[in-house]
Amino acid sequence: MSKLPEQDIEKKLLRFPEWEYFDNALHAEFEFENFKDCFSAMSRIAFECEAQNHHPNWSNVYNVLSISLSTHDSGGVTDKDFKLAEAIENIVEPEDE
Repeated sequence: MSKLPEQDIEKKLLRFPEWEYFDNALHAEFEFENFKDCFSAMSRIAFECEAQNHHPNWSNVYNVLSISLSTHDSGGVTDKDFKLAEAIENIVEPEDE
């Protein structure tokens, strides 16, 4: 899979308002009511990542999940990252701020 040009990434991001592009990756941060809800979402995301054979860089502190997506083999963001971002969006329901 080939790395997408920045203009294509920016255009695709219009469908993903929770996500930003910087440091050659897609980034999002999701806040949950508590740690249990955050960890539950991470578990559901993990199953989807295995199904797609595509794994994010992520971290969580209490109720906040930070995710970074890029296709390491391609050296940047590919359609594979947007496919996973879409799946994550369907799993995660971020709280209204």
